[in-house]
Amino acid sequence: MNTEKATARRLTAEEVSELGLQDEIFVPAIMEELSLGCYAPATLTKSGKNFEGGSFTARTIFGEEVHILPDNAEEPGIWVADEAGEEIEVLQSAGVLLNLALFVPNGNKESLESLYTAAREAFGAGIVQRWSEEIVAVPDVKVDLFEEPARGRKGTSGQNRDRRALDIYPTRVRFMEASAGWKFVLELHQEHVDETPTI
Repeated sequence: MNTEKATARRLTAEEVSELGLQDEIFVPAIMEELSLGCYAPATLTKSGKNFEGGSFTARTIFGEEVHILPDNAEEPGIWVADEAGEEIEVLQSAGVLLNLALFVPNGNKESLESLYTAAREAFGAGIVQRWSEEIVAVPDVKVDLFEEPARGRKGTSGQNRDRRALDIYPTRVRFMEASAGWKFVLELHQEHVDETPTI
């Protein structure tokens, strides 16, 4: 775990209430409900004046939300950089986690190896310790994707549906989510025919 020392001052609840969304603060570093015993750079989730009850919520640069009572002496509190303050340990970033779905036209194992090699050359060998990927062949067939109510009555016509996407590969559907209370319906792609009367 990499940390670096920073000079900061602890804020009171009144001082926190004067902060805006752009103000950089330090809050207790927590990951997966585990306290790391240091601080993380963060910002408030809404301006301080809009909080009620003395409890504030901040989002760290690592995506964790932390709830804090600044005036509670038993809690680490909220801090702001101040050269006249005291020294605290601040958790540093180790990089970014990229959760990425790629479609590689005519892709195969060799093309993926080329992709990984290029990434390592661009960012260094430490970019990956282990690649976690799912290699799926994409069938040369396209579908139209619709949404229908999840609890539709039997015998109802197909008019009670919304067009979600036309002309996509079936494997892409796995990366999409249906609207609440709706389900996906896949059909083989039909070329759209414009039946608008012409003069």
